[in-house]
Amino acid sequence: MKASDFDRKFDEGENVIAELDVSKARRPGLEQQRVNVDFPSWMVERLDREAKRLGVTRQSVIKIWIADRLERKVS
Repeated sequence: MKASDFDRKFDEGENVIAELDVSKARRPGLEQQRVNVDFPSWMVERLDREAKRLGVTRQSVIKIWIADRLERKVS
């Protein structure tokens, strides 16, 4: 499909998702990278209690709290 045809379909509100190959799509800056962090057992216990209270995983609590702190630092 020509770019002009794609643009026309998009501009007319047609669904163009079928025309895209999103198998290798990336979100720059949001790629996952694994890191290992050691916490004292008392901290893990408190993280687990908070995760249970919120109904999420320990990893989610850590990510949310770190993201919140980093946003406050940048702003």
